[in-house]
Amino acid sequence: MLDLPSLSELLLLLPAILIGLTFHEFAHGWVAYRLGDNTARNQGRLTLNPVAHIDPIGFIMLILFKFGWAKPVPVNPYNLRTDPARGMLLVSLAGPTANLVVALATAILLGLGFLRLLPYADYFYYMLYLTLQINVVLAFFNLIPVPPLDGSKILAGLFPRHTQFIYGMETYGTVILLILLFTGVLGKILWPLVSFVVNLLLAISNII
Repeated sequence: MLDLPSLSELLLLLPAILIGLTFHEFAHGWVAYRLGDNTARNQGRLTLNPVAHIDPIGFIMLILFKFGWAKPVPVNPYNLRTDPARGMLLVSLAGPTANLVVALATAILLGLGFLRLLPYADYFYYMLYLTLQINVVLAFFNLIPVPPLDGSKILAGLFPRHTQFIYGMETYGTVILLILLFTGVLGKILWPLVSFVVNLLLAISNII
């Protein structure tokens, strides 16, 4: 049976999801813009407004399964002031990197301890913990080397001779991801890694 979040959990989960998706997609667009491609900016995607980045199905999937996606930021690799494969590697790395930076910042906030002084401190603490967890999930989920996820573009940038084969998998990419998700394989691979990184970031935050 699907374990649906309660209303209170949903209210705490939504900010975490919106922060994760927004910074992920903004980072893609910002790096592409810095490398010379104005496509994202021209289409209104170079923004921290979460509405511009939400994909309804991916948003619902993230709420229900904590595995989801946003509306992909458009990038024209031939506008980039570098080799297209290398440029797309950098643009693709930007999203997961942004999620890990947000996760670290959130962990530091959790470690400061001032949250305990606020009204409804437990709710704020849990919301920040969810923000930390969701951002780590987004980072590693998107690094999976299956199209259309960022990991496939990173792989293509590392092995440009195999670009055609890697992008050719995009027809089957969504099916592969759904099979991995619903068979539990994805969770068995990702959740131990996510738990390790979340605990590591919390440990680092207590040292800083």
